[in-house]
Amino acid sequence: MPSPQPPLPPYPPPGGGPGESDELLAAGTRGGADSEVDRSTAMLIARHWRPVHEYAVICLASSGTAASMLTTAVFHQVFDRLKLGEPGTALRPRLLVTVRDTARLWSADEGLSGVLPVLRKPAGARGMRSAKSMTPDNRVLTERSFQGLPAVARCVLWHVEVEAEPVTVAAGLLGMDTETVSGVLEQARDKLREGVVRAHRELAPSKGCRFHNRLLDVPIRRGGDLLPDVRQHLDECRYCRSAAEQLGHFDSGLGVLLAESVLGWGARRYHDTRPGRAKQQTVRLKGSARHRGGGTRGRGGNLLARIPSPRRRASGTARSPRALFTGVGLASAGLLTTLLATGMWSDDSGADPAASTSGSAPGADSQAATASPTAPGTARLPNPPARTRLRNAAADLCLDIRGEATAGAAVQLAACSSEGTQEWSYGDDGQLRSAARPDLCVDSHADAGVVILGACADAADARGEDIRYDLTVQGELLPRWDDALALATAGEGVGADVVVKVRDHSTGQRWLTDVASATPGSLAVTGTDAPPPAQPVGLSDGTA
Repeated sequence: MPSPQPPLPPYPPPGGGPGESDELLAAGTRGGADSEVDRSTAMLIARHWRPVHEYAVICLASSGTAASMLTTAVFHQVFDRLKLGEPGTALRPRLLVTVRDTARLWSADEGLSGVLPVLRKPAGARGMRSAKSMTPDNRVLTERSFQGLPAVARCVLWHVEVEAEPVTVAAGLLGMDTETVSGVLEQARDKLREGVVRAHRELAPSKGCRFHNRLLDVPIRRGGDLLPDVRQHLDECRYCRSAAEQLGHFDSGLGVLLAESVLGWGARRYHDTRPGRAKQQTVRLKGSARHRGGGTRGRGGNLLARIPSPRRRASGTARSPRALFTGVGLASAGLLTTLLATGMWSDDSGADPAASTSGSAPGADSQAATASPTAPGTARLPNPPARTRLRNAAADLCLDIRGEATAGAAVQLAACSSEGTQEWSYGDDGQLRSAARPDLCVDSHADAGVVILGACADAADARGEDIRYDLTVQGELLPRWDDALALATAGEGVGADVVVKVRDHSTGQRWLTDVASATPGSLAVTGTDAPPPAQPVGLSDGTA
């Protein structure tokens, strides 16, 4: 084993070729010739000594002899466990956590504190001893997710995100090629995020928190704003607010999030002093000097600034989705219309048998004669009692009711069929009415943005805006209570919930009807149960 004060190796530490992974070297410490044990031990110390020692300095708030003693003791402990068969993959975070826990344990020993007065420093081990937990409350979800990942994923995430080292370093520690490790990195980020979302649901203190679980991840991941009702819940719920804040770190600041989640004490200082991070900052400064004035943004923009807190809400700095989309709303106002289709739709009251062969519905001529003229491309949906299915353009599944058509029933995606629960009509008051229960309409506001069936409203009903929609020529349904949102799906599979999301003009927010153009200015009924060639909602010219 090393002396109490071995020399610090250069950074990044030497590590041998691709075949000498940490796991291979750990196996070399478990037996065999003494020379092989000594060599494997020395190689692991050379790879990890410097960062472990630097974190010991942070934990003790001292760079003296005690930091070297602590580092040596930590290597003894971890190597003893390696010899008993513990895997050597993802060794760095394990060594650092052992530094923290050992420093805290030493500070509780009065005899040892008498010999090493540095353990009594409030900024160091003594402060750690008084802390209730080493993992902050607002990092529990990420810590749980990280520990649940495979060791290879933990290793790649730690060295790339926290240590700010190139992928080649992680590849050397794993004994893998760089291309494979790059793929592992992307998968590890996704799995880490999925784990945070899952932990939020599993540890949720209330039913309300579990309900909002599915409404937190997607908007934050896509760089949009949270729904108004979700924001209101976050203002009142510290647990969900911290979950949203952790998810916001995935677009920028993942290294800080991981360091604070795994280490807790001194994590920010350790993260900020990594040599690899200093090199990255130098490259960024050079790049900004060459492109001064251009500016850059992460994929999701400043996501953390969009997560509400009671303080920001009180000061008026939190932005609403409507404010963010004011420009879009003004630009698209001319596209919104509540003009209704005036003919060529089937209904249950008895359709002309010729409709399926002639390409027009009964009464087409008379209705066309009384219809108001509309320009090509005007959005159209059927007037009651005429009905149509609504098929999601991305999922190729139809809007359906989960279970029986009753008030409060969820609306979901289902395989298109002739079931009455998949038939809908659009009234001149903007309400999307169920054909199975004409007294029930699509309500996007009663259940925190998750679409359910609610009682239809009359003109005097104060809640009417919750169940009224404007229709765009692209086939988007925009709730009138916030036209920066649009009806969309929470997924693309059978059974996926229908929710309201920030309007992004994607195909997942476009709804197609069961009609096809027969002649310019008319719509034809397909007359079949199978999903027909669909077009954007009611577009008579077949354009999107």
